[in-house]
Amino acid sequence: MKNFLTVFILTAFAALSAQAGHPEKDAEGFVTIFDGTDMEMLETEGNWQIDGDGSLYLEPREGEEGWKRYHHYLWLKKKYGDFVFDFEYKYNEGGNSGFYFRVGDRTDPVESGFEVQILDSSGKSDEEMGHHDNGGVIKTQGASKNMTIPAGEWNRMTVTVQGDHLTVILNGEKVQDLDLAAKKPKEKALHEEGYITIQDHGLPFWVRDLRVKAL
Repeated sequence: MKNFLTVFILTAFAALSAQAGHPEKDAEGFVTIFDGTDMEMLETEGNWQIDGDGSLYLEPREGEEGWKRYHHYLWLKKKYGDFVFDFEYKYNEGGNSGFYFRVGDRTDPVESGFEVQILDSSGKSDEEMGHHDNGGVIKTQGASKNMTIPAGEWNRMTVTVQGDHLTVILNGEKVQDLDLAAKKPKEKALHEEGYITIQDHGLPFWVRDLRVKAL
C-alpha cells in the first residue's frame, strides 16, 4: 500500500506542478528544435521517427544495442555555449538515455562533453541517488532528490548552462545546481561551447517539445 501511495503522489505531483521551475511554453528567445512535424534542425543516423502524437520515437533496429553508436544519437546541428534547453521525454521500464552538452568531439561525446543522466531510477531514496541515476551528472554529481516518475509517463527537463554553472530542473524540482569547473573530473575539459545531443542507448525512447535559448 505504501509503494502504491508513493507512486500515486509522485504522479499527481508531476501532473499538477510540471510547469514549476520550467520556462513558459511561449517564453521569449527560445528556438523550437522539434515541433512534431520535421527534423530539419537535427542530425542522426539512428532510427528516430516522428510519431503520430507529435513526438520523436526511437525504435532501435535489429542488432542496435549499447550506447557507443554516437552517430545514432540525436544531434543539434549548431554549437552552443551558454544556453537553456527544455524538453520532454519518456521511456519504458528500465529505460536509459542521456542529455549531453558542451560536446567538443562528436565522435566521442562521453569523453568530450558532459551528460545529464536519464534513467529509470524508480524505487531509490534521495540518499541513494548517485551520479549515474536519473538527473545525475555522470562522474560529477548525483541528483539532490529522486524525481523519477513511473515509466511510460512524460518527464520534463530544463538544463541551463551559463559559464561554468549548471542547473537542472526535473519535473518541477531543481536537482542540480553546481559549478562544473569545481566538480568535474580533473581529466575532463570544460569547453566554452559545444554540441548538444540526446543519447541512443539501444532502447525505446521518446522526446518532444525540444527547444533551446542561447544566452
